[in-house]
Amino acid sequence: MAVDPERTFKPVSIAVLTVSDTRTLADDSSGAILCDRIKAAGHRLVERAIVKDEAPLIASRLSTWIDDPAIDCVITTGGTGMTGRDVTPEALERIRNEGGGKDIPGFGELFRWLSFRSIGTSTIQSRACAIVTRGTYIFALPGSNGAVKDGWDGILAEQLDSRNRPCNIVELMPRLRET
Repeated sequence: MAVDPERTFKPVSIAVLTVSDTRTLADDSSGAILCDRIKAAGHRLVERAIVKDEAPLIASRLSTWIDDPAIDCVITTGGTGMTGRDVTPEALERIRNEGGGKDIPGFGELFRWLSFRSIGTSTIQSRACAIVTRGTYIFALPGSNGAVKDGWDGILAEQLDSRNRPCNIVELMPRLRET
């Protein structure tokens, strides 16, 4: 990471959503990893929740958080695979379409490139993705601990650090609601 020590660190307010039919807060290791890394980086963990793999439930929780001015960014874990129950990308698409948002295709592309180094061609099974809508970033990571580590350590830790050069997504936050 190219941190410029002359720049001021600006903590980002982040919510973490685990998408799973089976996990609870007691055994949600990927969500716990994300929360630990968010706090260790100096950001604010605003909320954490678990919802079932159902697009309406995911979209409802995301909409609530998007409308909360105390939340700048949401990171989800789980529901990005290819099975019939994996519907996180569809929920993000619904939210994006309702709010006039935009895809962030580079996130999924870079995630799969990084993931390839860890798990090889199995990375084609990931539908990791990201959007920005109504002034809020949403990043959808797979539910495995390794995927969460790859996504946070390899992408989000840098891009959510306001000191990162040559640029970062934090510096764009004041302009996300422009029309």
